[in-house]
Amino acid sequence: MIVVDMENDFVESTSPMSSAQARDAIPEMRRVLDTARRTGMKVVYTTHAHREDGSDMGRFRDLYPPIAHKVSLVDGTSGVEIYPELRPEAGEVIIKKHRYSGFFGTDLDMILRNSGIETVVIIGTTTENCCHATARDAMFNDYFVVFVADATGTFDYPDVGWGAMSADEVHAATLSILAFSTADVMNVSDFEKRVVE
Repeated sequence: MIVVDMENDFVESTSPMSSAQARDAIPEMRRVLDTARRTGMKVVYTTHAHREDGSDMGRFRDLYPPIAHKVSLVDGTSGVEIYPELRPEAGEVIIKKHRYSGFFGTDLDMILRNSGIETVVIIGTTTENCCHATARDAMFNDYFVVFVADATGTFDYPDVGWGAMSADEVHAATLSILAFSTADVMNVSDFEKRVVE
């Protein structure tokens, strides 16, 4: 179970990078986490964080003003801590990452392989960036991927030259792409049934 970036800076309503859709999906995420823990799945969290000096920002400095201005995703601040309603339990791993994918430049693959993991389940935010990238890299690393549709979420996209998209549109398009190319996409209720079987 990989809980992607459900940190305060992506969840709290006052944050400039907040995802209302992900915040609204917290009850479903809790259901998935409860099932994972009850059935003995390994639970791993990612948190997107950048050093205070900006040395690991890369292109994020150009793409996201809250990151460039160091008001969001700053390592060592409460903004990169996991949102309290989804707090990790003792022994659950938290991986700091600096790019969309939880696999890029981290020890996630090593942790999963040393734990004998063959299938990863993705929940969190954002559907089309961090969750999608993590799911894709999991598949590229030959893991089976389950992507829980109603336990992931994103935000509205402004028009940057190709038309605006609502969070619902971004979410739906990403789920269709993932279902075709990368993952077994399902809802929480289907996930619960699958785990019981």
